[in-house]
Amino acid sequence: MHVQFVHKATGPERLLCEAEMLFDDQGPLEGMKLVGFSLWRGANGEVFVTFPSRAFGAGSERKFFDFLRSANGPNPELARRVKSWIIEQYQESQTA
Repeated sequence: MHVQFVHKATGPERLLCEAEMLFDDQGPLEGMKLVGFSLWRGANGEVFVTFPSRAFGAGSERKFFDFLRSANGPNPELARRVKSWIIEQYQESQTA
């Protein structure tokens, strides 16, 4: 598996790029990609990643259900690990 970065000519001001996870290994996901990840620059210059998600809620309260989740119940550390990996890959792509 590897990540590919897609830069857009137009988009929101702080959007750095979109990211796609491409599956290289043999198996049912070979040749597929998972899209919807985005890299953003925060107000303080930090880079952060958003996952594909769906908004839900009632009235003015909105929450988001991330589609990339731990298979064994809530574990935010696993999501942070994936986000860190994507950011590392992005930073390496910028220096190459």
